[in-house]
Amino acid sequence: MSLTAYLCTTCGTQYAPATAAPAHCMICEDERQYVNPKGQGWATLPAVNRQYKNIFEKVTDNLFAIYTAPAFAINQRAHLLITPQGNVLWDCIANLDDSTVELMERLGGIHSIAISHPHYYTTMAEWSVRFGDVPVYIHAGDRQWVARKDFNIVFWEGAEHSLLPGVKLVHTGGHFDGAAILHYNAGNGLLLVGDAIQVCPDLQSVSFMYSYPNYIPLPEKAILKIKETLLPLNYDAMYGAFGHYLRENAAEHTLFSIERYLKIFR
Repeated sequence: MSLTAYLCTTCGTQYAPATAAPAHCMICEDERQYVNPKGQGWATLPAVNRQYKNIFEKVTDNLFAIYTAPAFAINQRAHLLITPQGNVLWDCIANLDDSTVELMERLGGIHSIAISHPHYYTTMAEWSVRFGDVPVYIHAGDRQWVARKDFNIVFWEGAEHSLLPGVKLVHTGGHFDGAAILHYNAGNGLLLVGDAIQVCPDLQSVSFMYSYPNYIPLPEKAILKIKETLLPLNYDAMYGAFGHYLRENAAEHTLFSIERYLKIFR
């Protein structure tokens, strides 16, 4: 009997191999996302490969953004962080094809994969397998949102988890209970934030939401927790999930944005 790993065309989440497409997408039915008004849609990875291609963008000497054209699903960016001890893929995108694997290997391959939150799980199982069953790190607070578990997945717990020298995952919560960011403490330091923290289009501020598409804000308690989490970290740059980057003075811009947000409650 043939089994197919279907993926949702609205959010990109891939589900465990089955004889038929699932009836529902739990990610899209959550209030932080949405079901396509035209109805739930499904695709397969080979079908996506035929219609889309991935673009690599050099962001800095040690950071590459990978995104899909034309836009597919949520259309976030994954980021490949290059370090002397190994490369980390931050977040995933749904489309993974041979040319993407080939280029990633030229850049040094992948030591590990880390995901900020459930909206960017997409085809993480495929990414792990294609790069030699590398581990995929997800905070245990989001365990219930994992739709496919037949691969090398590591649920980490607590406030921080070290991946490589100078590279650690930091739990922020907020957008999801297990939402996390990546801190690279080299040079002036940088953060990869997915949309646990949303870098704004003005490139001078950030914001925070429980749901971005449905405009549900985070409560004061969540913002204070994020503030407390960020204060000890050394970082001058911050890279978000949609091509908006704070390339310098990120800590100052972020603290300003947090205080601006907190004024709502005062």
